[in-house]
Order: sequence, then structure tokens, then C-alpha cells
Amino acid sequence: MKNIQRSLARSLTLGASIVTLSACGADEIVSPGTSGDININNPAPTPTPTPTPTPGATLVEPAADCPTIASSGGLSDLGTITGPTGTYRACQLPSLFDQDDALPFVPGLLYAFSGRVDVGSDQGFDSTGTDVTLSIDPGVILYAATGQAFFNVNRGNALDADGTADAPIIFTSRDNVIGVATDTSDQQWGGITLLGRAPVSDCGTGGRGTLAVGDNCEQLLEGISENLPFGGDDESDSSGSLSFLQIRFSGFAIAPGNELQSLTAGGIGSGTTLSRIMSFNSFDDGLEFFGGNVNIDTTAVIGARDDSLDVDTGTQGNIQYALVAQRVTNESDVGDTSIELDSPSDDFPTTATPQTVLNVANFTFIQNSGTDEVINVRGGAQLNLVNGIFQANGAPCVAYTESVSATANNGSTYESVVGDCPDPAVIGASGASDTEAQAAFTGNNLVLDADVTFTSGFFFDASSTTAGDPTALSSFFTATSFIGALESESDTRFQGWTCDSGTIDFGTGNDCTSLPIRQGEG
Repeated sequence: MKNIQRSLARSLTLGASIVTLSACGADEIVSPGTSGDININNPAPTPTPTPTPTPGATLVEPAADCPTIASSGGLSDLGTITGPTGTYRACQLPSLFDQDDALPFVPGLLYAFSGRVDVGSDQGFDSTGTDVTLSIDPGVILYAATGQAFFNVNRGNALDADGTADAPIIFTSRDNVIGVATDTSDQQWGGITLLGRAPVSDCGTGGRGTLAVGDNCEQLLEGISENLPFGGDDESDSSGSLSFLQIRFSGFAIAPGNELQSLTAGGIGSGTTLSRIMSFNSFDDGLEFFGGNVNIDTTAVIGARDDSLDVDTGTQGNIQYALVAQRVTNESDVGDTSIELDSPSDDFPTTATPQTVLNVANFTFIQNSGTDEVINVRGGAQLNLVNGIFQANGAPCVAYTESVSATANNGSTYESVVGDCPDPAVIGASGASDTEAQAAFTGNNLVLDADVTFTSGFFFDASSTTAGDPTALSSFFTATSFIGALESESDTRFQGWTCDSGTIDFGTGNDCTSLPIRQGEG
């Protein structure tokens, strides 16, 4: 669903990094619609000299061995891996968690995976209950040992990865462990895919990987060769709980419109808990949602190369307390929109149901690229915004692509949004005129010509504009009296569980290019 020109540019960029094209294998990544699979076979990294430790620094010492888990094959001891923060025992995960299992935090231990890891097997459209649940303890760090690796939770199974403010769970790359990842690194592994049994749309549109059986609407996951289906008829389905979680240096764009993100969710239900999730330097989008009923409480999407939040395929989404900041870089292809929202206009409201609806309250969007619009609304999607701040840095704040989005507007509402938008602040494209677009983006307390300058970190005092009440949109929301992701300069809701970078310094004290040293380590 990407703009074709932008997608081709990203594909050319990726093509430069593809080393070998070969026959299919279990962990290959495919471009659908081609006659064969596109395999990304990253060569073994050149051995990196052991980093010189900082004088006087306390370094991590490796755990004695790997813990015992329940799933077939258990953990494999890979020996040790050394980086700037010390030396760790590396324990390789099995390719399949085939029964309820747990990954405990062990000082001086990292969990590694070199290909696709599955939590359970697909349980089907009409299944009920949860087959396999994998639990991950606070403080655990998991790293992808190759660029082909990704972590997949199949439909009808669950991942309980609940960290804490002081001990977030981290999914990252080998380069991050050995200390060679930088503030501009990305595309070092696939990401997390979370699949569920909530409704999705587009089954009548002939889109990518549609599996329409009778009245059942299902889709196939982008970006891989194997068939990983998602979708069902249970709006309250649960794929587990992810909280206080960082996903670093992930994302692949395999072909136009065919990508893996930091977190790719397909058809997850409202029973899934998503809270305090950070995406850092995803090669494609930060978080992408294909259908489902999605609730997110507090998220930070930092440094995505493409869209920060991509929502489509009939998603019913609620997000409160969202901070989006594009990477500070001179690269022209880094940083697209903060939100890309989509529904297929030609097929709504017939075959492309349910309509995509996204509600966002208390957000701060920092558009460092200054070129692409902050928000792009396409097709028949409905967007409702309350209590938000745009720091547009010269970019249009909102674009409506296709006239149906602007003229029908599909019930969208906008209230208490403050931005430093240029003139015009709202534009039309691909069939939508500027006049139509500007007529569509109307509401209460919209101030789009403000001087949005952050006084500390990413706080902007918008108290001169009356805040709106998001609870009318959904019972998921909490009523607030402030606009933006932060209530005040002393608001610490993003501290502790995040990491710091040249793009955003949360004051956490841990850099995204380094691993934290946990209690009991060193």
C-alpha cells in the first residue's frame, strides 16, 4: 500500500544489500507475485575485534550455562559473545515453541535466534482458546544472529513479553550486541510478527495473499515465503501481552508493498495488551497493523525509515500517548509519514469491510524530514484525532489521497490539534483537491499555525488551547486535560523503559546503540 515511487526507491536500496539469490529454504523471504523466492542470505559477519572497555567500567560476565526449557530441542549453547558491555552466554532458541514455555532472566545471558522462530502453529480461523503461550521475563534481551531472523506468534497462540519500567525486554540485532550498530543503523533483522483471529478486510479486492473461504476473510503475512495466515471473527481475541518492550534495528522491505516492520500485527484482537512499546530505527514502518481490533497504551516510534504508524486492512484501532520522531539524518529516503492510514476506496463499503478506523489521542509527531506530510489518509479510512501536536518542520500536516477521503470524510473528527504547519497545512493528492482536503480537516480547537518549539526534550506547552475529551471515541481512552504525549516537562511516562539516541533523548541513561547492564550483571 505504499506509494509506488517511494517503494521502488526502497527496493533499489535493499537490492544493493542482497548478496545471493538461491533456491527456497525454510527461512527465506519471498516477494509474492514472482516466479520464485528472493532469498536474503547475509554472509557471516567479518569477525569484529573485541571492543576496548571503558577504563574502570564494570563489565558483564557470562552465565555458566543455558537454562532448561520445555519445548522440543530446548536451548542450544552457542558459547559466548562479547561487546562493549561485557561477555554473555548465548543460548539459541528452538525454531518452534511447541508447548507452554518461559524464558527466564539470567544475568550474563542473551537469547539468540538465527531464522524464523514460531510460537505455536496456526490454529485456524474458527479456533478458540490458546494453544501455546511463551512468557518472557523482565530484563531479558533477545538478539537476531542473522538478517533473516524474525519472531512469529501464530494465530491461536500467545506471547507474554511483559517487562518493567526498570527492566524492559529488548529484541535487537547482533550488531547491537557487539557494539557496531549506530544511530543510523537499520535492516539488521526482520522483527516481531503477531497474528490473531480478529476481523480483517479486503478479501474481495484480490490483494496480497487473500484466503477467502465462504464468508471467512483471511490474509497472509507480508514479507516471507511461507503461508502465515491471520484473521478470524473474534474481535476480542488475545495474542498475549507486550509491555515495556524495545524493538531495535529491525525491518525489511523485500518488494514494493511487501515488508516486515519492528512490529507487524495481523488480525490481533482487543484482548491483546500492547503497552509501552518502543520501535527504534526500523528499516520500514515502525508499527503496522493489518486489520484486527487494536488498543495501544503509550508507544514511542523513533527513527523509522518509512511510515511510523501504518494502519490498514480494516483495523479498528485506538492509540493513546504516542510519540513519533523521525530520524535526524541527511539521507533523503529516511522518514515518510507519521501515520499512513488506508482503506481501499473502490471497494468500501462492499467487499472491503470493515472500514479502517483509527482513533489517536494525546500524541506528539515530530516530522524531521520536512518533506512528506505528517499524516496521509487514503481510501475510505476514518481518522479521529484528539489532543495532538505536530512539529511539521515545513511539511504539510495532513494529506488526503483520493477524493473519497476528502469529500465523504467517512465520519472523521478532529479536535484540539496544534501544529506548526506551513500554508497550506492540509493538501489533496491523487484525485483530492486542496479545497476538498481543507474542507474535510475541520473541527474544534484546531491551531495549525502555532510556533511549536519544545522547551525540554519533546514537551510543548499547548495549554492555551482547550483539550478535548477522547472518551467519546472509545471506552479505551482516559480523559486528559492536556494536549500532546506529555502532560508536563516532568512527565516521566516515557522514561526508564526506552533508550536514548541522537533523535530523542528520553533521559533514560541507556543509549540505543548499547545494551543495558541489569541487576546482578557485572
